Amino acid sequence: MSGQPEHGASGGFADYGPPRRVDGGLRARSARGAIGQSWWSRRFLEVLESFALGTRLTRGRSYARAGQVLRLDVAPGAVTASVQGSRARPYEVSIALRPFPAALWARIEAELAAQAFFSARLLAGDLPAELEALFVAAGAPLFPADVAELRQRCSCPDHAVPCKHLAATFYLLAEAFDADPFRLLHWRGRSRAELLDRLRVLRAVPGGDRPDATAAAPSTTDRGEPRAGAERVGSDVGPAGGAERAGSDAGRDIVDVPPVGAARALAGLPPVPLAEAVDRFWLPPVPLPDRPPSLSTGPDLLLRQLGAPAPAIGGPGLLERLRRAYRLLGP
Repeated sequence: MSGQPEHGASGGFADYGPPRRVDGGLRARSARGAIGQSWWSRRFLEVLESFALGTRLTRGRSYARAGQVLRLDVAPGAVTASVQGSRARPYEVSIALRPFPAALWARIEAELAAQAFFSARLLAGDLPAELEALFVAAGAPLFPADVAELRQRCSCPDHAVPCKHLAATFYLLAEAFDADPFRLLHWRGRSRAELLDRLRVLRAVPGGDRPDATAAAPSTTDRGEPRAGAERVGSDVGPAGGAERAGSDAGRDIVDVPPVGAARALAGLPPVPLAEAVDRFWLPPVPLPDRPPSLSTGPDLLLRQLGAPAPAIGGPGLLERLRRAYRLLGP
């Protein structure tokens, strides 16, 4: 049932003693004060507190800092966790949030690919603060607008929503977003690999259009003959030199290279003699942003790009130790 936990045995939560101590649990990095370092993790917790969950959330802060969360998994539409309480068997927790449908993600990816600022930041493993407004404008808010959008379930007997175990999971989830911001997007339906691969494809195609079979190999016909307008790499074929070069180019591969950089911006413009365009020669062919984009990086940039290592070599715990070492050794 939406918005309510699944209860185990009857009776009040106060009937049970303190939680059992565990070794090797997921422990919050913050030992005191607020939890969450990045704008997206703080924003996530602010949204939860705006649902009048602030006092209930604090019940799980000590659980999160004591390492009572044994497991935390983020998948499209669902976060699941195991939290050790006072009973011998850990409680099973789930927090569901509806993922964006594929058509909506396609529109978001097109918007992201159309702006180099967003593509550069995402490819660098970062989420710029402006990203939230872009998602809202696309009709896909990153964060839930109402508590009813979150389906919270816990197998403990506590009737409060969220209980300590759900609250501890929320805190650890916020820190998981700190360590890897793409987990937030993964929860909404798109993994890091899928999103970045899609952005690379869209950025490589003029106009950000979806590539198809024709766009992938436009330079030859089905029989391998050059199509009209195909460019030859390494030749000077043009209006005046085509006949003279035809013999020397025989046997060369025909490759159609998509324009990049300034050539991409100028590709759709009609040719104009310089004498007729000298008054606007230095004007930008496409509108420029009102302010230059900023790209802030830290010593843990590579760690954010690569994500958490496999559990066999340390998992998120190793990632956090490396992050601390990078910050100590960095400038």
